[in-house]
Amino acid sequence: MFVIANLLIALAQVLDFLLWAYLWILIARVVISWIDADPYNPIVRFIYNLTEPVLEKVRERLPFLAGGFDLSPIVVSLAIWFIKRFLVQTLYDLAFALR
Repeated sequence: MFVIANLLIALAQVLDFLLWAYLWILIARVVISWIDADPYNPIVRFIYNLTEPVLEKVRERLPFLAGGFDLSPIVVSLAIWFIKRFLVQTLYDLAFALR
């Protein structure tokens, strides 16, 4: 059973890192939207291409109640925090219960 436990711990760590990295990329996207960054910059395009598909799907489902403010980064960041606290922690707890 320790092999499955180690696999679950590794999966939880990788998922935690990916969610943490995506959260920072999302924060960078918000900062880029506040400043007038060059849209042809490769870093800006990379960040835009990585975050826009998720933000666009959230924008389609959000009502326009914010008076022109884009609330989709807040919703996505809350979803990331929920996944980190629920799914990643559940994987850790399950792995330690199997040991």
